[in-house]
Amino acid sequence: MFTVTSEIYSETNYQTTRDGTRAVSKFRFVYPPEEKLAGITTDSDGDLEVPRPRRGVIELEHSEATELRLVGLQVWRGALLLADYLFAKRQEFARQTIMELGAGVGLTSIAAGIYNSGKVYCTDVDLGCILKLIRGNVERNSQLLTGQVSVLEFNFLTPRGEQSKELLKAIDDSDIILAADVIYCDTLTDAFIGVVDQVLDRGHQIGRSKTIYMALEKRYVFTLEDCDSVAPMYEYFLRQTANKPWKLEHLPLDFPQYFEYDRCKQLILMKITRR
Repeated sequence: MFTVTSEIYSETNYQTTRDGTRAVSKFRFVYPPEEKLAGITTDSDGDLEVPRPRRGVIELEHSEATELRLVGLQVWRGALLLADYLFAKRQEFARQTIMELGAGVGLTSIAAGIYNSGKVYCTDVDLGCILKLIRGNVERNSQLLTGQVSVLEFNFLTPRGEQSKELLKAIDDSDIILAADVIYCDTLTDAFIGVVDQVLDRGHQIGRSKTIYMALEKRYVFTLEDCDSVAPMYEYFLRQTANKPWKLEHLPLDFPQYFEYDRCKQLILMKITRR
């Protein structure tokens, strides 16, 4: 069986422990500094006392290698980029209801729940018992959370008429939609585009606009057809959405890095809203 493995495991030591096919890793982060210091203080020698950064850990059970259809059981770089962005925007998003699409093992949703005192919906398709795994990871990190993280199934391929009332209510109640590394084949990319259409349309219909933040890593391959290295999934996504009634912005990655990972130049963060 052909398997794929996320690159992050070989790049950073996450103090992983293993039990059969599952692993538990510690994803370390630095809490953002307080916006305002009470005042500058000095020690007994008159030297400035500089506050030390407060550190934390999100501990996750996950897989290290899977077949393509189960890649959600791994942790990918886009989830860490989105977690950084949520920390950077913690004040702006603090009172927003958040939904994550294709949440994988739940890292980004848990990061969202650290500063969001309201509701975070963590969704994915239930392949490989992933929803049970997410619930376990949320419970494992409950001491970090200030709000509630709820786990729901959201299968991109399910027809809209067959979606549960609970899911539709969660979509309607959400303000911020997150998605990290969710496009890796044409079928899923097309299905994801349909979900984006649905989310934006429902927001327009009920008068509660949605903002979607999508992170991905451009994965380059050399093709004889192009005689060049191309990022096929990213380029396919852009082609398929070129005529959509969306406003798609590429955001600069100039916000601080709080989580430990290699923020490589192939990472992209996009903001999608309805025109």
